[in-house]
Amino acid sequence: MTDITGQDRVLIFDTTLRDGEQSPGATMSHAEKLEIAELLDDMGVDIIEAGFPIASEGDFRAVKEIAERSRDAVICGLARANPTDIDRCWEAVRHAARPRIHTFIGTSPLHRAIPNLTQDEMAERIHETVSHARNLCDNVQWSPMDATRTEWEYLKRVVEIAIKAGATTINIPDTVGYTAPVESADLIRRLIAEVPGAEEIVFATHCHNDLGMATANALAAVAGGARQIECTINGLGERAGNTALEEVVMALKVRNDIMPWTTGVDTTKIMNVSRRVATVSGFPVQFNKAIVGKNAFAHESGIHQDGMLKNAETFEIMRPEDIGLASTSLVLGKHSGRAALRAKLQDLGYKLGENQLKDVFVRFKELADRKKEVYDEDIIALMRAGEDAANDHLVIQSLRVVCGTGGPAEAELAMTVGGAEKQATARGDGPVDATFRAVREIWPNEAHLELYQVHAVTEGTDAQATVSVRLEEEGNIATGQSADTDTVVASARAYVNALNRLIVRRGRLGEDQKEISYKDAG
Repeated sequence: MTDITGQDRVLIFDTTLRDGEQSPGATMSHAEKLEIAELLDDMGVDIIEAGFPIASEGDFRAVKEIAERSRDAVICGLARANPTDIDRCWEAVRHAARPRIHTFIGTSPLHRAIPNLTQDEMAERIHETVSHARNLCDNVQWSPMDATRTEWEYLKRVVEIAIKAGATTINIPDTVGYTAPVESADLIRRLIAEVPGAEEIVFATHCHNDLGMATANALAAVAGGARQIECTINGLGERAGNTALEEVVMALKVRNDIMPWTTGVDTTKIMNVSRRVATVSGFPVQFNKAIVGKNAFAHESGIHQDGMLKNAETFEIMRPEDIGLASTSLVLGKHSGRAALRAKLQDLGYKLGENQLKDVFVRFKELADRKKEVYDEDIIALMRAGEDAANDHLVIQSLRVVCGTGGPAEAELAMTVGGAEKQATARGDGPVDATFRAVREIWPNEAHLELYQVHAVTEGTDAQATVSVRLEEEGNIATGQSADTDTVVASARAYVNALNRLIVRRGRLGEDQKEISYKDAG
């Protein structure tokens, strides 16, 4: 596709709020979805896939409100290949300034076997459902799920059917991360060359990262003629994730010599959005993650440090400022004041009112008294730990643990449950086990602990420990995180945080969060 300036332009289709949220434990609240959508719109994302409206009442409300609030981006909803899904999707996105319906069906032999459809029966369903969507909306995207494992002749056939039925964008998903870059480019190139009407529509690519090639496959597809890349912030998504927005955008910017395509994304806002998505999803960014990882612009080797001091380009192919990362770090400690903290928070993408700042400053001082230096990662962990406390049903008031070689650990816990204070004492195999047992004494539950993970936010014996907990109960999955210089305290708060998310999801506080089963669109 060519934009009004005559430059070859690649559309950025962000599916963080749909495919990204399908990651087990990454469910976001209604307010969080609205916030992320606003950040994506402000950053210049072309299309925002805001959710799967038929999946739940909560998803429908989120997509509808995002559509009503959107300024510049196309707002897209996902729908399976049936009229009910498509009608519900249209109802959610119709009030957007630029709405889009995205409908899909699995076309590979493995996926055709699920609804037990013949090739002809599936072809007829594609024609009917894409036509139905186009009668409602003039911007329709169609995806043959598992396209890279679909027979070539059949893939050509159904793509042609979808185009004739009115699809304006054809997305080619590598649903299981199976393809390789040379195949990705060739597939798009052949479709454009051999399918009648292909030159009139936009081809898109949606790549999963199961073999670690999602970004390479997406860029190869662009080289083959695709002009829309589907991606997520931080590569969030099913299994090993998706093409990461920050990777493709920066690759196009840095290597414009061999990939002469532009995007409308403001790269200086990438780090802010990356950190916010990591916070609300509960999925921290790995330290060595390309572009946005903690170590992406860090240098420890003496040779590297010497080179950086003489010329930053010696070991950095992009500038920290290009993604919105400050080139210098403001070191905070117990002598720092509110002005310094406010500046650091703004630098990290947090905008707080005076009352919020007062609360954070108190917690910051408590942390600074226990640490020599407070790093960026400490501040982010501090903000994450205190974000939802005001609305939590379960709140820890105090915790005292006795442990050692003399016998079982014992935890004395005081919590408020819906504002009423309760206490319990429990013993366990170690301080964390005793603490979790005390929580269950106060709030009985059958949640299964699927993940318990601890890592230090920064270095040193006074480092904050960030604890991640993943719980599963009756098919609902929730992730909780917390950070503290005391690992047991962080563990307790993370566990309770996950329980609070489960409480909301299973409707104990009156919210209708009933989910239906659905398949991934890519």
